[in-house]
Amino acid sequence: MDVTTKPKTATAVPAHALARPTREEAEAAVRTLIAWAGDDPTREGLLDTPRRVTKAYGEFFAGYGQDPGQILSKTFKEVGGYDDIVLVKDIPFSAHCEHHMVPFFGKAHIAYLPHDGVVGISKIARLVEAFSKRLQVQEVLTAQIIDAINEHLNPRGAAVLLEAEHMCMSIRGVRAHGAQTVTQRFTGVFAEEKSEQDRFFEMIRRR
Repeated sequence: MDVTTKPKTATAVPAHALARPTREEAEAAVRTLIAWAGDDPTREGLLDTPRRVTKAYGEFFAGYGQDPGQILSKTFKEVGGYDDIVLVKDIPFSAHCEHHMVPFFGKAHIAYLPHDGVVGISKIARLVEAFSKRLQVQEVLTAQIIDAINEHLNPRGAAVLLEAEHMCMSIRGVRAHGAQTVTQRFTGVFAEEKSEQDRFFEMIRRR
């Protein structure tokens, strides 16, 4: 199978990023937050919490160390002439809202119409992870995913739909438990032809 490797894109870390604090500084910040919340960071049950929190943050925000361009860098041209919709649906994701730093989570549905080959389907899920494992806004996450697909795969069209529940709405503030936020974006053929959008929605609903 013919595999095309595209040049690496720039690092995924923003150019304006500040110098990263040390783990010790991060753990000290967690102790400060514990004390601000009204508890004693030196009591037995909380002694190891700063280490656990910083370790968890390494997982929650691993996307800053991932390069979306590299994830989509290999495409496969020998696909038997296939040029119809490629859809990966029900991709689970979790992210943290940049406004309150609490989770939002849900499913992503991503489709594209190949132009010059296809990408491995697992790479679509990895692309979602690369952008979701950052401080995020759902609208921005939707745009980042489809922009990366357009930039690195050059499809005839792409479609992205995210549906998620936001903890900043369900466990604080209005406490709207179970409320779903849906965002979508279409480009290329999907944006130009409603019939293609309809096919996308039909394929998502099909079980």
